[in-house]
Amino acid sequence: MKKLKVGFICVHNSCRSQMAEALGRLLAGEVFESYSAGTHVKPAINPDAVRIIKEHYGVDMRAKQHSKLLSDIPALDIVITMGCNVDCPMLPCRHREDWGLEDPSGQSDEVFLATAKQIEDNIQRLARRIGAGKFTGF
Repeated sequence: MKKLKVGFICVHNSCRSQMAEALGRLLAGEVFESYSAGTHVKPAINPDAVRIIKEHYGVDMRAKQHSKLLSDIPALDIVITMGCNVDCPMLPCRHREDWGLEDPSGQSDEVFLATAKQIEDNIQRLARRIGAGKFTGF
């Protein structure tokens, strides 16, 4: 069975969606392919997000990731919006959900860690749902 393509979408594709892409690859790479993108881009991934993910998960996001527009990623099976509090454009997909995460940018390491942990938990639940066949017919 081919792996589903999951896209983590946020406005600037510089923090939460990038963290989700990195953790998706790390924690669920055998279950689904992870991508991230935004409606706008920043020149670099949030340095606090890069540092927290590297320190706590051993993943260097700068090595394989960069800020991308929606048009820079392939067609997706599942779209996960991160909770941007804006209307995300309609992306063709077979399933969509919003994780409702607050942007930790400019906040303490504890807030970044809490956001990373919530993303980790959400990814593990998503991987279990995919593995259990909750998205049949894709």
